[in-house]
Amino acid sequence: MIVCVCHRVSDREIARHARAGMSFDEIQFELGVATQCGNCEDCARDVVAQCCASQPVAALRKEIGASDVQLAKACQEGTSCNCSRHSLQV
Repeated sequence: MIVCVCHRVSDREIARHARAGMSFDEIQFELGVATQCGNCEDCARDVVAQCCASQPVAALRKEIGASDVQLAKACQEGTSCNCSRHSLQV
């Protein structure tokens, strides 16, 4: 479905950019969505929000081990991971 008639941008194109990790502002700059008449802004923001909610960037697709959990906690807490498998210094 075409969301932005002025720039001929579809919901699929907006969703593709959102799933790639782009924010609404970045998508707006890249595609021109909601920069002319502004009638599409609510719909475009809804598409971005739906994509962000259904496809989190840090989604895990495999089983995780104890060291992976330790690494994830270290990232969240902003500390160093001390396990031998990861040498992450945050």
